[in-house]
Amino acid sequence: MAEKWSGPIEQIDDFRWRIPQSYKEGMRTDGLIYADREMLDSIMEDQAAEQVANVATLPGIQGCSMAMPDIHWGYGFPIGGVEASDPVEGVISPGGIGYDINCGVRMLRTDLSEGDVRPRLKELVSQLFRDIPSGVGSEGKIRVTSQVLEEVVTRGAQWMVSQGYGWKEDLEYTEQNGRFEGADPDTVSEKAKKRGSPQLGTLGSGNHFLEVQAVEEIYDPETARVFGIERIGQITVMIHTGSRGFGYQVCDDYLAVMQEATRKYGISLPDRQLACAPLHSPEAQKYMKAMMSAANYAWANRQAIAHWAREAFGKVFKEYPARLGMRQIYDVAHNIAKFEEHTIGGQTRRVCVHRKGATRAFPAGRPEIPEAYRPAGQPVLIPGDMGRYSYLLVGSEKSMQETFGTTCHGAGRVKSRKAAMRMAQGVNIAQELQKQGIIVQAASRDTLAEEASFAYKDVRSVVDVVHGAGISLKIARMKPLGVIKG
Repeated sequence: MAEKWSGPIEQIDDFRWRIPQSYKEGMRTDGLIYADREMLDSIMEDQAAEQVANVATLPGIQGCSMAMPDIHWGYGFPIGGVEASDPVEGVISPGGIGYDINCGVRMLRTDLSEGDVRPRLKELVSQLFRDIPSGVGSEGKIRVTSQVLEEVVTRGAQWMVSQGYGWKEDLEYTEQNGRFEGADPDTVSEKAKKRGSPQLGTLGSGNHFLEVQAVEEIYDPETARVFGIERIGQITVMIHTGSRGFGYQVCDDYLAVMQEATRKYGISLPDRQLACAPLHSPEAQKYMKAMMSAANYAWANRQAIAHWAREAFGKVFKEYPARLGMRQIYDVAHNIAKFEEHTIGGQTRRVCVHRKGATRAFPAGRPEIPEAYRPAGQPVLIPGDMGRYSYLLVGSEKSMQETFGTTCHGAGRVKSRKAAMRMAQGVNIAQELQKQGIIVQAASRDTLAEEASFAYKDVRSVVDVVHGAGISLKIARMKPLGVIKG
């Protein structure tokens, strides 16, 4: 059992808690955790708060070391961790991005209603499960040579669309338009490329999923309509996956590079998992280009899966996906580092923002978001667990003032996979979900046990915190109808 954290924590208000800079030698700023009182008690059951304090020791950190309410222990940074680095004095740390680079979420809306889907739900879930490869080590339907893979990781989702996987407008409604322009496949190892080649267009395993949902509550009808959500019972599709073995290997390769760089540049760290390099250094520059390549792979991956999801709907409902209104709402990254402009001390400055298990949440007016959404703000997609609900939020001005335009990314685990499997012994998770009207197909029963609802925080409480704190605002809630998992 993890040791309980016993460091100092000061309440700022109902949703914010400070770890003072004085807590630990080497901290350059305060730690800041977004949570309510009940959630904070759960957070302090492990050492995730210590990781928030550790991140505060990084050179060049701007503002606070922050954690979202779905915080839990991770590699280096906590999952839910946010940090902004000065481009001259700051660093980049793979532990602040994670192994699954650009793990993220894509959401489609449809013109279908729950009444249209319920009679065909089993058929639809089975068709999706057949058409979208999933599971540990799964191989995709897209076979690419090493030369073509280099095009994929250079062009991201744009390559997929050029090959007929999806619609051109999807790119407009994808963060970064589905492509980092600075990606360089020459900075990626042959091992990563070999792992990535067969897995392109696969959902993967663990907490990755595709979910058919129905809108069950609309909090802000005007903004919901801007995003294409018009009524209770409307069907949506949510896709959660990342860069698969390609991104994992990129992270693994560069952790060794960063350990050496930490020694080379004389950077003192309280945890070797925070291994990093100055942003201007050759090590950091190479890692950034490799990380961008993995991010592009992930955007391409979600693009292919969205295309096959549309095709599956088309087969079941015997209609063209366009006529089913299967437009993309948005696609957001959860594990990424990006250079962005933010106001710090009254001045606009360029900083490198680490988001690990955290979502960009830009407000109305920002040029980075689709033109059609600029009067409203950026959609924020928050998946829950497969037995409860997920949320559509919108970015806010307060997120720009407090969190470098960032909010939470999901429910957050409260039980390890092993603990969840122990709790699930003797329980047929698929049957229990079916009693709730949820049809699920997975590659194995173990996956369902590991991903059962009791393994996660109730995402409603996570969303209530970020909404209450004002760093993103509730637009709609969706309930699961059908789920496929690796």
